Amino acid sequence: MPADATDLDALVRSRLRSLRQSLGWSLDALAERANLSASTISRLETGKRSVGLDVLVPLARALQIDLDSLLEVESPDTDVVIRPVASHRPGETTWPLSRPTGSTTAMKVRLEPGAPRGEPRVHPGHDWLYVLEGRILLTLGERQLVVEAGEAAEFSTMTPHAIDAVDGVAELLMVFDGDGQRAHSHTD
Repeated sequence: MPADATDLDALVRSRLRSLRQSLGWSLDALAERANLSASTISRLETGKRSVGLDVLVPLARALQIDLDSLLEVESPDTDVVIRPVASHRPGETTWPLSRPTGSTTAMKVRLEPGAPRGEPRVHPGHDWLYVLEGRILLTLGERQLVVEAGEAAEFSTMTPHAIDAVDGVAELLMVFDGDGQRAHSHTD
């Protein structure tokens, strides 16, 4: 194998491990999200398994990054321009707007009305959101607040909380601290 291919393999392995660790995910947590075994990911990270598209594609999806981010050797805009890749769940589409290695995470969220949202959740951290379009129903414990386009909300996530679209599609920007990022960056 040429030296540059070996260097690229090492770079990809290092990036995968760093991304997983920066998200606070164990091998098992990433394996579940990527539909791979934890031992496969461990062997990949340690160089005991070859780097191939069969594992890179599901890992990139689970980490919510594109393959270019894993394979890119150098790019003048690497630390400036973020090219979000959409992640879809029933009734919700998210676009990561920040690098997964930062202390805060920003994302754009598109909510469809009437989608099953689940029960209000509690987790350590702090969330901030800004409604770009539409209206949302923000449930905070027993309170229900309608937040409209052009309005923002900030709250402790130790209060049970949920967000639903009201009367139509809603788009919002959300910013989470490290704890909030780990709780919100999941795929069901």
